[in-house]
Parts: sequence; structure tokens; C-alpha cells
Amino acid sequence: MTPSVAIGLDAGSTTFKAVAVDAGGRVLAARVEPASPRVEEQARRVVGELRAAAGPVAADARVGATGYGRKRIPAALALTEITCHARGAFSRTRRPGVLVDVGGQDTKVIRVGPAGEVLDFAMNDKCAAGTGRFLEVILGRLHVPLDAVGEHVARAAGAVAVSSTCTVFAESEVISLVADGAPIEGIVKGLHQALASRVATLARTTAGGGAEVFMSGGVALNAAMVEALGKALGKPIAVVPEPQLVGALGAALAVMAR
Repeated sequence: MTPSVAIGLDAGSTTFKAVAVDAGGRVLAARVEPASPRVEEQARRVVGELRAAAGPVAADARVGATGYGRKRIPAALALTEITCHARGAFSRTRRPGVLVDVGGQDTKVIRVGPAGEVLDFAMNDKCAAGTGRFLEVILGRLHVPLDAVGEHVARAAGAVAVSSTCTVFAESEVISLVADGAPIEGIVKGLHQALASRVATLARTTAGGGAEVFMSGGVALNAAMVEALGKALGKPIAVVPEPQLVGALGAALAVMAR
């Protein structure tokens, strides 16, 4: 019997996302908050909040979990990130294409078929230089908050190249650039171009030549990054609605279908 409500959790390395959906895939309640080291406790609390928000029909809702901490949530069915992200994105776009998810710990590129199936994928999980952590660390050193990134990039007369491929070395390089008088706006633009170049290289290993490209994850909320990736790939990028919830939504839909 198909449950009337299912709950999906995406326990990421930096952010914890959760959704409750009905049998038609409509989101009844959602949560996005910083990830806690005590993921079991966080999951227990958030699931309780979602059950309460979704109403009595959610009392026995099944729970699926994906993401970095999925295996540390014993009350949930552990699901692979690739499958969940593909399923969640397709439920929102209803179109095949290539999904780029730039997370805090890794970057995923998934080629999604016409039925929402995974046709191919590639991941960068060896170094923070190709992930959202790259921007987070170096923007922090520049004292540029995320909500000011767009303004900085718009003011930049040009991009200041950041050549280091390691986050630690790039941080040192940026400090030297600032000391040498390079404009902060240009450095911020250069950081986005550097990350976009790395993600685009990964995407080209998976993307079909004419495939539409979608973006999900918290970095998709950064319009400057979306624009930089579009330029690096030579095509526009469509942001999946509520991009941070894509993995959790896919987990909920997967549990609903079982």
C-alpha cells in the first residue's frame, strides 16, 4: 500500500535538508539548516517537526535518507545520492538533461534520462577545490558575505586569475593578491571563474553535446556562480526550483514508491 506521506532527509556535510511529501509528490513541509555533528539527534528532531507540520497522516510516514550522513540515521532507509538527486530534479523539471549539484563536500554531475533514470554520472570528491567549500573558505578570508557576492562580481572591471587548484594554496594565493593591491571585486569574480572551470571540466565528461543543463544544491542560489558556469559551458543553466531540497525530495519520492 502506497503511504500517504513520505519523508526524505539529505544529511549533507554542511547542510541538513528535509522534506515531507504527499502521494502526489507535493511538498507539505521542509527544513534547511546547518548540519550537526550529531546527525542522529538532528534527524530525530527534524522528522518529528515534519510529522507535526504535515499533520496526523504523517504519523507513520516512511523515512528515506541520503547524503554524507545517511548511514548514521538508523530509523531511515539509506539511499544513494546519485539516484535521489536525479529523481528529485526530474520531479521538478520533467525533462531529461544534465544535473550539476555543487555541494559542500563534493560535486555531482548526473545525466538524467527521459524517465528520470540515471544514464551516467561523475563526481569530484577528492578535493574541496571543485566544491562549494572552495568559495566558502576563500570568501570568508576576504570577509565577503554570500549575499554580497553578486554586487562584488557586478562591480568587477575584470577577473583576477586564481591559478591554484588546491583550496589551501588558493587561500594563500588570494592573501598575496590582496597584499599586492588586487581589487577584491576582481578576486571574487576570478574565484567564481576558477570554480566554474573545474565544474565544467567534470560536466563535459558526462554531458551530451546538446543536453540541457540544470543546477541544484546550495551553490545554485549563488547567481554569480550560475552565470560563471553557464559561460564556462557555453550554454545557459536552469536552476531547479528550491535547489537545496532536490536530494531530500528524491529520497522522499523513492521511499514513497517502495
